[in-house]
Amino acid sequence: MPNIKSSKKAVKVIAKKTNAAHEYKARVKNSIKNCEKAIAAKDVETADKIVKDVQKNIDKAVSKGVISKNTAARQKSRLSQKVKNMK
Repeated sequence: MPNIKSSKKAVKVIAKKTNAAHEYKARVKNSIKNCEKAIAAKDVETADKIVKDVQKNIDKAVSKGVISKNTAARQKSRLSQKVKNMK
């Protein structure tokens, strides 16, 4: 445990940022899983709706610095390609 006041505050700030990052990552992962389930069930309408939600969540995570731009682009591209191939 830190003894210096600024170090104590830094520990709190880091913990808060870590929790926020985990929430954004979990939101992205869960929405991708939901989309994959819709694709596996061959439900085109639901998959279309979920893809838009996934892209929004991914973009939010990128803006917060949780995932990189390239990773986000790759994930969005792969999902949209899967949905496109369903039709």
